[in-house]
Amino acid sequence: MTVRVGEPVLEPICRADVREVAGFLSAHLNSRISAERWATMIVPPWSADAPNHGYLLRSDEGIVGVHLAFYSTRQVRGRAEKFCNLGAWCVLEPHRAHGLRLLRALLRQRGYTFTDLSPSGNVIEVNRRLRFHELDTATALVPNLPWPVLSRRASVTDDPAELDRTLTGTDRSIHTDHATSLATRHLLLRADGEHCYVVVRRDRRKGLPLFATLLYVGNQGLFARHGRVVFRHLLGEGALATLSELRVVGSRPPYSRMIASPRPKMFLSKALQADDIDNMYSELTCVAW
Repeated sequence: MTVRVGEPVLEPICRADVREVAGFLSAHLNSRISAERWATMIVPPWSADAPNHGYLLRSDEGIVGVHLAFYSTRQVRGRAEKFCNLGAWCVLEPHRAHGLRLLRALLRQRGYTFTDLSPSGNVIEVNRRLRFHELDTATALVPNLPWPVLSRRASVTDDPAELDRTLTGTDRSIHTDHATSLATRHLLLRADGEHCYVVVRRDRRKGLPLFATLLYVGNQGLFARHGRVVFRHLLGEGALATLSELRVVGSRPPYSRMIASPRPKMFLSKALQADDIDNMYSELTCVAW
């Protein structure tokens, strides 16, 4: 690859680069997150055959651009599929013209389904030009109120030991892989002799950290009947409302209102369809904004 004089050099982010990248992101993308915390969140808690942690641009002055990536291999419809989730993308203003080099380096990696679950600003149009598909992110906003519990047998726990004893199959794998993730909370809803595994993250809207977002609901039928017990529990944790994507929860929760302009999520794949894409094993589960 030819590099012009004065042009920043493109490099994969290796494990040895993580602390430096973390300092760059804390200084230039989100200073609410310390460099130490960024360093923890850049490396996902699950085991993955990851070729890198994304790509960076380096000039004589140091790192001038970063695009994180989170890799995983998952079973989809009975076969192993490799995923690359596109994470935080930050390039210093004097070097913005080189920002696309980071994204193109990631997309040149063959054999992956690429997901971008938190694109913003101009990134959305860039992804469209690169033929990313948009997921249906229709989202209901549910007020977290002290709902009466309709059944005394309905309960919610976040006890890790109880989750570990109860979960099986895909739910168990997801919990094991994300149990130490800094951006997720793990709940177990019990009712009607069934259980439902729920993964939640805390989110900001208009700068206020007062919202919960449902990332995964393992038993949508049970959640439809007893989800208010989960919303009540989240109120006790300080979340005033819960963002519930219909593709995650299965149906619109009672007493909710639909968000007029839900945040987009996108993917690029030669093998998978929209129904095969979820929120797990991604920046959403690793990076606590």
